Order: sequence, then C-alpha cells, then structure tokens
Amino acid sequence: MKRKKNSACIWLLAAALTCGGASPSWAAEGTTAPPASGGAATLTMGNAPALGTVKIDGGSFFELKNVMMLTEQKGRTVTFTVSVHNESSTDLLFIDYWVRLRTKTGEQISVRILPQDKEKNKISAKTVQDINFYASINETTELNQLAFEFIKWDFSQPNFERKVGDVSVPDDYSTLTPVGGSHAISMSGTDVKTSIKKVLMTKNEKNYSPTVVLRMENIGNRTAVVPGYQYLLRTKEGFMYPMDAKKKKDLTINPQVVEDEIELSGSVPIAVSTDGWQLVIVQEAADIKLNLPIAYFQMPAVSDTDAVATGIEYHFTNKKGTYTTVLNSFQRLPWEDQDILTANISLMNKGPEALPIPELTGYYMLDDAVKVEAKLIRTDKTIGLPKGASANFQFIGKMPYTYPFSTVKLVLEEKTGENEAEELLEFAQTSELLNVPYLNVGETHKMTNVGRSASYSVKSIRTYGGDTADIFTVQLEATNLEKRFTDVSKLVAQLKTADGTVYPAAVSDIKKKVAPGSSALLYLSAALPKGFPTSNMHVMIGEAVTEDKYTEKDAVPDAYVNAAAFWLPDENKTVADDLLNVDLMPYTFSMNHINTWLLQGQLKLTFNYELTKNLLMEANTEGRKLVIGLEDENGNKTFTREFDFKDFDTSDAGAESSSEDTAITKLKIGKHDGVKIIERDQDLIFKLETLKTYKLSIYDSFQGQKKLLASKKIDWFSTTD
Repeated sequence: MKRKKNSACIWLLAAALTCGGASPSWAAEGTTAPPASGGAATLTMGNAPALGTVKIDGGSFFELKNVMMLTEQKGRTVTFTVSVHNESSTDLLFIDYWVRLRTKTGEQISVRILPQDKEKNKISAKTVQDINFYASINETTELNQLAFEFIKWDFSQPNFERKVGDVSVPDDYSTLTPVGGSHAISMSGTDVKTSIKKVLMTKNEKNYSPTVVLRMENIGNRTAVVPGYQYLLRTKEGFMYPMDAKKKKDLTINPQVVEDEIELSGSVPIAVSTDGWQLVIVQEAADIKLNLPIAYFQMPAVSDTDAVATGIEYHFTNKKGTYTTVLNSFQRLPWEDQDILTANISLMNKGPEALPIPELTGYYMLDDAVKVEAKLIRTDKTIGLPKGASANFQFIGKMPYTYPFSTVKLVLEEKTGENEAEELLEFAQTSELLNVPYLNVGETHKMTNVGRSASYSVKSIRTYGGDTADIFTVQLEATNLEKRFTDVSKLVAQLKTADGTVYPAAVSDIKKKVAPGSSALLYLSAALPKGFPTSNMHVMIGEAVTEDKYTEKDAVPDAYVNAAAFWLPDENKTVADDLLNVDLMPYTFSMNHINTWLLQGQLKLTFNYELTKNLLMEANTEGRKLVIGLEDENGNKTFTREFDFKDFDTSDAGAESSSEDTAITKLKIGKHDGVKIIERDQDLIFKLETLKTYKLSIYDSFQGQKKLLASKKIDWFSTTD
C-alpha cells in the first residue's frame, strides 16, 4: 500500500510540472506563491558582485548575484538574483529547479520570486534570464551567515529532489559602495551608474540638515525612468532618517550622454554622530508590502561651501545709526506652477539707542545674470528697534519652477527717494542649500515670530475612503507659545509623495483665539486617487502671505514663508474590536450596554455612551460626523446613523431620548444612559430565526467619506457589558 501511495504522489507531481503555465514558485516546499503584481511599478535591482555559479545539465549553469539586505524595524529583507545561463540547444524550464535559502547552521528560510518575475520559466537556448527573489529573515542574521542551495526535482529520489550545488556568502562580502565609487542600478533593463557627487551640510541647535547630491548616468542604450525611490540616511548606530528628493516626477535619463543630478535633503538630530554615515536607496514593493534594498553608499566628507551667508552677522550704517543683519534662511518653495524664493532676515540693534525700522527693498540675482524682483514682507509685529531688540523680514520672489540655477544672491537696499535706492548688503547661497527644515516623525517645529510664536507637530494621519477618490488628512497640532490669547496663523500646506508629485492641501480654519499653552487641531486634507499609496509622504507647511503681510481672516494667500516639512507617520489601520475609547480627536467616544429589540415594526438599538473632549484643544469640526452602523451577519438588516460633530457641544433636547418612542438625533459631551436609535422595519419580525449576530461599527466621516475605527460582533437581543 505504501508503494502505491508514493507512485500516486510522483504521478501527480509529474503532471503538475508538465503544465507550462505553472509558476516556478510552486516548487518551493513550504512557501506560497507570490501575489499578482497588478498595476504596480516595475521593481529595479542593484548590482552587487556575483558570488558563484552552479553547473547543471548541458553545460548550462546558474549564477548567484545581487545578494543584498535591508534592515528595518520589523525585520530584515534579503534580495538576490539567479542568472540562468542556458548554453544548450533546447529550452530550459526553471520549474524543474529551485533555490533554497538557509543559514550556515541549517535553519531554513522561505524564498519567493518577485511578482514581476513569476512567469519567467522558459529560458530559450543560448540565452540568459535573470530571476529575482526575496526572503524575510530575523533581525540577528547577517548576510555572511547565509547559504544558497540549488536543487533539481528528481522523482527517483526519496524526497523527489536532488542537490545540484550550493553557494555561501563569504565572510568579507560587502555591498557598500566606497567613497568615490559608483553603483550600477538596473532600471527596467537599463543600467544607470549612480554615485555621490558631494555632501553639503548646515546645522542649528537641534538638527543637522545634510544635502546629498546624487549623480546618475545612463550607461545603457535606452532611456531610463527613475522610479519613486526612497532615500535614507543611515548612521553608524543603524538609525535611519528619510531624505527628500528634489526631482521632477517621472525623471528620465537619456542614454550615454546625459548626467542627471538629484538633490536629497533631510534632518538628523544634533546628538547623533556624523561618523560613518551611509546613503541607502530602497524601493517599495507594494504587492508584497516590503521595501527592497537597491544600493548602499558610504558618504564622503562634507564639501566646502564657498557661498554660504547664513548665520553670519553683517553691518550697515545710515543716517539713523548702525544696524546688524543676519540671513537666517534661503528657501525655494513650490507654489502652483511657479517656485517661490524666500529669504528670512533678522535686523538687530546692538547700539545704545533705539532705532527706527529702515525702508528696506531688495531683489534676487540668479547666477549673477538674471534679476528676480523681490517683495518685502514685515513678519514681526514691531514699530521700531529698541536697544538689544531684533525684527524679522522676508523677501519673496517668484520664478518658473523649471528654471535651474547654481547660485542665488539677495541684494538688500534702502529706499532713499521715490525711485531711488542705496545698496546695503549682498547675501549669497548655493542652490543645493535652498532647503526647508525637515522634521522626523515625532519632532516639533517652532515658529518664533514676535506676537505669533507657536509650535507645530503631526499627531496622526487618516484616510477616508471613497468610491473614486480618497481624502487623505493630516492632523496637525498648533500650540500657542505666546503669553496671551492669539489667533492661529493661516497656513499653506502641500503634500509631496515619494515620486515627487505635489498635492495642495486645504487647511481647516480655526475661528477662536487659542489660550496661552493651549493648542488647536488643524485638519490638512487633499483628495488623492483611490488606493493611492501614502507611505513615505511628507507635508510642507508655511505661514500664508497676502500681498505684503501675513494672511488675515478671509484673504486669499498669494505666497507663504517660514516653511518646514514633516515626515508623516504610518497610518494606524487597525480596527478596534470594542467600542470603548474610540479616538475622534479632539473627542473620545465610548458606548456600552448595547441591546436590540423588536416591537411593533420597530427595531430599537439602545445603549449608554460617554463623549469627552480635550478642553485645551480648539478645533474646526466642519464636515466631520460620527457614524454608527449596524450590519446583520446574514444580510437581514443594515442601517447607519450620522451625528454631526458641531452638535457635540450643544445642549439641544435632540441629544436625549429616555422615552421609549424617542430616537436620539444628536450626541453631546458627557455620560448618557439608555439612549435609542430607532429603525422602522415591518418585515424583520419574519426573519427572527436567522437573526444570530450583528456587527456594530463606529466610523469617522469627513466630507462624506468614512474611515472605520471600531467594530464589535454582538448577539441579537442580548445586552453587552
């Protein structure tokens, strides 16, 4: 009997292997087939050294190469390439073979084929085919502890397989590109030689702000499209900090001739050592929900910067006295189909007497050749400069966003007549350093203008799904650092995706003044294509400007200043399995003692609830609703009720329903027992036998689109705790 069973197994295996459409990953014992690639972008591969070859039949052989590893919080990902060299005169089927991954101590690791390569099975005679694989390993396993074993399925063997060779990763193996070296990245079959041209850096009391200039040269014979890579700065301790790429969307590099440069900007805490920094390039594989390593570069020493005027004190004298001036920042910011040049200047009085504010003007010079008119914005609420005081000013100019330049110069002047001005100072900066400060996840940004001091931090992100588009929101907390009640500054916000696409974001308007030390919750929202990937995005904010001053009340901004960018945290997509302490910032909602009952054609849902509010946080809840939904497991009954956030702070009678026939129409702050939602249904009584369980859910609704926050499965006609 045992012999017949083995024969049957061999027959079934042979039958499956003869199916030309079978995926090579089918043969991987203990693994599952990779998911379909769908419409995802083609994944690229780095170019690490070949580690060895394994000979197979007919003079053909496998070559193992591009073995790379990426370390993240959730573990490590290994990728590698098997080049199948078919030297025979007939087709070679890779489904007849497989590659296993194990540690040198014998621990087996599951291997899968990247989705884009899962159909690569038939290798024609005298050709070479690359097949790319990935595996997830634990956080303690190193590359040099791995070994690759190649097998051929052989029905004459007890376990149906025969080992044809193996390759181990040597102890001295490294994928780090040294300083001055280059790394070839295969972009859709075209090799692009990538290297670091230079590294620039500025710093303040909190962070380093490195700028890495990455050079890419197409050494293939076809145009290469640079994917939406993620760029990370890795410290010697293993900390990873994201970097933003200044490149246009769908950057293409022509073959052989064109060299393109991509500027990368980021932020690293000042407490972190600058020794041993590396640049890491990765690509998100959405289908398999992993980041794949592409290249590692050792970062060179910081380059000398000849034209950096930031932070240096300069002096000028007029008829009123001597002034000290400091250039705080130069920024180039996106604005619709233009870019904004902004320079932030502090004017200080270090003399013994008070000084008036001079009538300043100015303009920009690009590469000492192109003049860009600049508009003065008085950002501080001050009428003069007492002894030891300072005031901030902004100069704004606009230019085409496609215009490239190497250096920019702000020429500062004082108006001396109707059409006359006297030049005071010049401030110069290189284009690579026209960066905004980047805030890593969890960090706070302070704006310290006189009378408008505030701090900003990202609390969370939330996506509200729709039929054709999603509403993506960022919850931004603004804290009043002034000693008096003050209005929240009008902001301009823009979302930038990993591929360089910029989406303007609407910012909720806070009507009330905010108390000292208290905060306001700002909703930053933008409509994105349905299912658009939102990982590795950042939001840029700046103080809105209209004409020559900060935007007030209902005025429409025409520019913004003092910009900063926040890297966004991962969205919490977990749906809670109870209905307690549901976060509806700035509110928290709980419901319990839930019961359903039928009477005279009415379904009554009764419950207790508690609604609390953070009293130190102002918010504009326009467009937001709490939605309670009931869904029978067998489809017998489904309904929802919406409760507007604007009613939460009211004391209307509609928020109470203690009588048997009164349904609740509003929710309000506090604890409330025995409230009811009533749904008329004359037919539900005839479905009693199939009413077993239902699901009660809580949604956060914004502008008509919902996000599920919590859901609880409940037996019909029972009462929960």
